[in-house]
Amino acid sequence: MSTQPRLLPWSGEAGKPWYLVPSEDGKGYLSRLADEMEAVQLRMGAELLGHARVLLGNPKAEAGELRFLANRLVEALYDALRVAESRGRRLPVADDKGADG
Repeated sequence: MSTQPRLLPWSGEAGKPWYLVPSEDGKGYLSRLADEMEAVQLRMGAELLGHARVLLGNPKAEAGELRFLANRLVEALYDALRVAESRGRRLPVADDKGADG
């Protein structure tokens, strides 16, 4: 397990990123809490996408509803990109030599 700082799925003051240096096994309390938060964020984004499809398929949808939807979609996309960035940083780095050495 890497002890590289982990980008957390929540922010500090003024949206500044927070990082965690995980325990050796990566199973500490804050690591588990961050994993759970990421799962909730991704699940909420998927549910929002379902609502968006329904609302966008409604020709009588009002401008206020669409603006609200757009704002929630922006939030969900931000969360998903933050999760992807955090997880991407934790991927093992491949050896430059390749399989043949």
